[in-house]
Amino acid sequence: MNETYVEYLIKKKTPAYMTLLKILFTMLTVCFVIIGFVLIPALLIGIAFGVASYFIYMNSDLEYEYLYIDKELVIDKVMAKSKRKRVAVFNLEQIEILAPIKSWHLDNFKNRKDKVFDYSSGEVKQPDSRYVFFYEGQKKVIFEPNEDMIKAMQMVAPRKVFRD
Repeated sequence: MNETYVEYLIKKKTPAYMTLLKILFTMLTVCFVIIGFVLIPALLIGIAFGVASYFIYMNSDLEYEYLYIDKELVIDKVMAKSKRKRVAVFNLEQIEILAPIKSWHLDNFKNRKDKVFDYSSGEVKQPDSRYVFFYEGQKKVIFEPNEDMIKAMQMVAPRKVFRD
């Protein structure tokens, strides 16, 4: 049996506002817990801020793992290097086109109003390594695969996958 397996992990850039929120909620948690030793209702507010701080921390440190296995692209979200969540599964047969984000092959798709899903690092690098694919006529997916993954996809669907 001829199976193709490619795995790639990319870190998402943490936005500045998430770092600010993380610091703010941690400071509020500490303040309200200290005040809570005197006033019990402040302790409950401190616990609520602590829970909010935990969720902000988990969502500020994100990585995306791309896994390509036999005509199927699986994207997982790894939160704070401790929790994994399956985000999406895409079948290569239902992809309309896959090309670099600034490719001329995507000119026919520029005016479409598809829902955009961004599973990339969020940074524009030089040269730009992000790719775009349109899925089932309703989704536009941006991701950042490595060359091995693109080669494996192009072997299966050479008329849909472009590397320019």
